[in-house]
Parts: sequence; C-alpha cells; structure tokens
Amino acid sequence: MAKTATKSAKKPATKAAPKAAAKTAAKMTAKAAPKVTAKAAPKLAAKAKPAKKPAVKLSMLRPSVNNMTVRVFARAAGLDPAETDAWGHTRSPEFLARNPAHLTPMIEDKGLPRGVLWESCAIMQYLANKHGLEKFYPKAPAKRAMIDSAMFYLVGTLYPYVARATYPALGFPQYAGEVGHSDAHPDKKSEAQKAAMAAIAEPLEVFHSFFRNGKPFIGGNSPSIADIRLGATLEFLAVVDYALPKWAKEYMAALEKKLGKAYAEPAGDVRGYIAHVKSQAKA
Repeated sequence: MAKTATKSAKKPATKAAPKAAAKTAAKMTAKAAPKVTAKAAPKLAAKAKPAKKPAVKLSMLRPSVNNMTVRVFARAAGLDPAETDAWGHTRSPEFLARNPAHLTPMIEDKGLPRGVLWESCAIMQYLANKHGLEKFYPKAPAKRAMIDSAMFYLVGTLYPYVARATYPALGFPQYAGEVGHSDAHPDKKSEAQKAAMAAIAEPLEVFHSFFRNGKPFIGGNSPSIADIRLGATLEFLAVVDYALPKWAKEYMAALEKKLGKAYAEPAGDVRGYIAHVKSQAKA
C-alpha cells in the first residue's frame, strides 16, 4: 500500500483511472456478495428451526423413589423428559382410562401397544432398548442378565423390606394383608416395622458382595439402570435414620457424583419430602 501511494503522488492521475477503479469496485462487489449471502443463509435457517419436543412424557410423584428412578434415568440418558405431577390425579377417570393400575411413574409413547407404560424397571428397560442406551443396559446376554437379576431381586426382596420399614414414617399407605395395613395393636405394627428394618441388612450385603463384586457399580465402572434403581431405593431409609454400611454411603455418593444434576435434582425432591416429614414428627 505504501508503494502505491508513493507512485500515485509522483504521477498525475490518468483518464483511465476512474474506469479502472469502477471495474475493480464492481469485481469486488460481485465477489463479496455471494460470500455474505452464503454465510448469512445458515444463520437464518438455524433461527427458523422449530423447538425440540420432549422425548419422554412422564407422569410422576415427586416424593417417591420409584418415580425418582425414572426421573434420574431420563435425565442421565439425555431424553429431555416432560414431567407432569400426577399427585392427586392417579384415581381420576382420565388417568384410570389410560392406566387402570393407577401407578406412577408412567410414560406415554405412541410406539407402545397401549400407549402407556408403568413400573420403573420396565420403563428404563424399554427406553434403553428403544434408544440404544447400552451404557445403562448392555446388550450382551450375560451382562444384561446380571442387571435384570439385580433389579428383580431389589423389587422382589429389598424393596418390600424398605417399604415396610419406611412407609409408616413417610405417611404412605401400606399394602393390604400386611400388619401395617391391619387393625393390629400399634405395638404389633411397631414390631413388624423393626423386623423389616432388621431384614434389610441381608439383601444389602448381597448387592455389595455379589452384584457389585468389587466394582464401583453393578454396571461396572459406570452406573447401570440397576444402580439407579438401587440408589433411589436407599434414599427412603433416611426417614427412619437407618444406619447404612460404609460401602453403601460411598456407593450412593459415587452414584450422585457420576450422574451429577441428573441424580441430584430428583433426589432433592425426595430428600425435601423426607425432611418435611421428619420436621412434622418433631413438632
């Protein structure tokens, strides 16, 4: 630029200079125009994109660890759940028409034969299969069998003990046919509750020594759907101040650290409810 300026200063401008300048300007404009348009087009298209619809429609109850299970999984899997609080609505005609079992959590999906699905483990299995989430639910038959076994053992053995031990304190209705649901003397109900609490230690040790077997999680180095189900279940034990073994405390802390907000946010609702219940009991 400095050389051009010097030459221009020594030589007078010719008549051709304006024409040359005009041609140069025209060429520059012609070249620049497509570049500006090309760069601007994608930005305009990006703004026109419709809002992403939630991948999962979930009806849930915030204080429940069964519901917490699916809430944690959906977040950890990046499924962007659209949650509806079903508190007080599970017996409504509209809800019962879709879900005669009146249970939560419940997801809605057009791909399902009846449009809805309940039971936390079944929901996680379905969503993991549908979206190819092998990280949480491996396809290898042997590994998958261990995840399934852990969840079924939890639902069939550990959770009934946890329910009998914690539901009286949580204010949740107990299952028909059990002492807690009967007209038995309060002492008998208290005995049953203490017996359930004492029974929790055995299945807990099974999870520790058999299903984890020296690994950080049931799923290995990363949490599986069985780990999410177990971690959520253990949250309820805080309401009766159950003395968890050291490994269980470390396990729950590691699970929350690994899953971050995906775990902490739904867990916060359960913990908040437990804190409220305990404060009411002291009042």
